[in-house]
Amino acid sequence: MSTVESSPPPNFIRTIIAEDMRTNRHGGRVATRFPPEPNGYLHIGHAKSICLNFGLAAEFGGTCNFRFDDTNPSKEDIEYVESIMYDVRWLGFDWGDRLYYASDYFEQLYGYALDLIRAGKAYVCSLSAEEIRDYRGTLTQPGKDSPYRNRSVEENLDLFRRMRAGEFKDGEHVLRAKIDMASPNLNMRDPVLYRIRRVNHHRTGDRWVIYPMYDFAHGLSDAIEGITHSICTMEYEDHRPLYDWILDQLDVPCHPQQIEFARLNLSYTVMSKRRLLQLVEKGYVRGWDDPRLPTLAGMRRRGFTPEAIRRFCELIGVGKKESTVDLALLEYCVREDLNRRAPRVMAVVRPLKMVVVNYPEDQVEWLDAVNNPEDPAMGTRKVPFSRELYIEREDFMEDPPRKFFRLAPGREVRLRYAYFVRCIDVIKDERTGEVIELRCTYDPETRGGGAPDGRQVKATLHWVSAPHAVEAEVRLYDKLFLKANPADEKNGTDFKDHINPDSLQVLQSCKVEPGLAQATPGSLYQFERLGYFCVDAVDSSPGALVFNRTVTLRDTWAKIVNAGKQKE
Repeated sequence: MSTVESSPPPNFIRTIIAEDMRTNRHGGRVATRFPPEPNGYLHIGHAKSICLNFGLAAEFGGTCNFRFDDTNPSKEDIEYVESIMYDVRWLGFDWGDRLYYASDYFEQLYGYALDLIRAGKAYVCSLSAEEIRDYRGTLTQPGKDSPYRNRSVEENLDLFRRMRAGEFKDGEHVLRAKIDMASPNLNMRDPVLYRIRRVNHHRTGDRWVIYPMYDFAHGLSDAIEGITHSICTMEYEDHRPLYDWILDQLDVPCHPQQIEFARLNLSYTVMSKRRLLQLVEKGYVRGWDDPRLPTLAGMRRRGFTPEAIRRFCELIGVGKKESTVDLALLEYCVREDLNRRAPRVMAVVRPLKMVVVNYPEDQVEWLDAVNNPEDPAMGTRKVPFSRELYIEREDFMEDPPRKFFRLAPGREVRLRYAYFVRCIDVIKDERTGEVIELRCTYDPETRGGGAPDGRQVKATLHWVSAPHAVEAEVRLYDKLFLKANPADEKNGTDFKDHINPDSLQVLQSCKVEPGLAQATPGSLYQFERLGYFCVDAVDSSPGALVFNRTVTLRDTWAKIVNAGKQKE
């Protein structure tokens, strides 16, 4: 059952289930399932399905099974199984004792296949894979019957049993359903139900050399488990007639109702496991948990919270129409969550040294800084102020334009929680002319607030005390793709052609306040004025801090969402 409590918005699937409950269909039961294939890591699209299936079961007092549809061992791995289980728990859901595997049912599925053969509804076909495709026909041309379609029941039983016994080579025979080669639905043109594949299975080892196809195993697994509502994405809509046909031909415990909803498409990324696998295997990213990927592992490493992802899934809703959700909405949900929970700290990612020339050389003041203005209960912390500081290089310009209000020669600004400072001199590298140090004075009467004489400044800068600063590496992440829909491969382009070369910037020798020296992996912070950051859970350690930028402070979606709230 879900650990998440909320009042979910209406959607058409909820309406269907409510009507089924009213009419006592399925005996008043509600049983859903989340059935991932362990051939990759889960991504944000799977999060939508997880929230939907576990959420509906919780709302209607039903159950939600967690089942691995592990019928293709050539693409599956125990690594994927473990990562998927971790991700579902991290997202906030618990399946209790309802963990299943399609491989648990291999013997039953084999028995169902024998039943289809005995009923004259399946046959062993000896065409090659290429020949099967040729015989299948097209969307405008009907298919042709296989020359092996009329084998006797006895011959089919014998051949299928010998397939299981391992007498034949991979691809030498397949088991096909006998339906209709002239069907307008290509999925109904005698689809393959079993194939020979000598591949070690992560759970059954070498016990099987034939494996059921997904379309055969999936519906029967649902029926074996007593699922009432088999919820899947729209690409399976054309498979529903086959789902129903298989169950109608066999004596199964129940006949679940397949319901399709629109999958999640997110701008500036790809959601296909095949494409994600290419990015990982070809080295475009640093593994399945790369913070630029839409995988839950990547989002977790980047600092996205499960609460933010669940909120995002709630906001996008459930429908049948295919659409693409703006990445900015997901980032909005992350900001809204982190704004409440992330403590504020000061960090300088592109440091420029400042010397406060009239501040005593050996003096250090420990100033009060607010941990989170959104939550007074988080209290305050002490930050050191000294004669030598670091400020952000972008906060100084020697010859500023008219609307630049930060530090410049002769100009005064406020240092956060500290004093007003005025720039009186600029030190440059003699070779390059680059500004390497600022000389400033401070007004001791302005500590922690305004000036007694009422003068105003137009900017407040963050800073870090140089003697107390902790060095860190900061990784600035941006969109992985330059194109909103990189999967659109029209005009001969490949989705990898649209990869953003600046999707990751690594900044060395950044300076953070001393309180972060013992920051633990996964900890979340708001770097004041810079954005939200997460301590990298893989590469960071107390002596070598690495921060990933989760999201910036900019929020283009806040205005849209707030406008919607006002209309309501």
